[in-house]
Amino acid sequence: MAVGDRPGTSRLPGLEGVWVFIGADAVVFALLFGSFMNDRRAAPEVFAVSHQALNVDLGGLDTLILLTSSWLVALAMRALARDELDRVPRFLLGGVLTGLLFVGSKSVEYTEKLSVGITPVSDGFFMWYFVLTGIHLLHVLAGTVLLGMLWTRARRRRYTSTDRATPECVASFWHLVDLLWIVLFPLLYLQR
Repeated sequence: MAVGDRPGTSRLPGLEGVWVFIGADAVVFALLFGSFMNDRRAAPEVFAVSHQALNVDLGGLDTLILLTSSWLVALAMRALARDELDRVPRFLLGGVLTGLLFVGSKSVEYTEKLSVGITPVSDGFFMWYFVLTGIHLLHVLAGTVLLGMLWTRARRRRYTSTDRATPECVASFWHLVDLLWIVLFPLLYLQR
């Protein structure tokens, strides 16, 4: 039973366990962000120069892609809550496709960096760039696979407004992925 499914209580989407996972994942990223900031403070010149090699336009596009994806997943959850079961797979498919689009965009960006000799061992900034965006990319890949599984099951009408805990768990994770990018984008691409 999802948190708050009892009458007269507020409701947290999904199951309690997913929120423990999301919280733990957020703490790990917070520690990584703090370590990045500490290293940036120790070598501001290196970080300032290296950050200029990033493609801000591509990072901005990635942000737009993930915001659109989260919006589509939110629309799928709203449609599911209203038992608009024909709409749920369409919105989930949009979430899958935008997840794949993000993976493609990040692949282009990695290829740009690697083709000019920028690697994780180039300097402290790029070590963090590849670590942070790489771990985030793994989250995007996992989330996209999970959204694809939801899409397949939603096409078969496996979920309804009274049986939506699994889709809500996946959607909550997907929103975490989006939130992490909203922190990563300014941290890496917009810093001065």
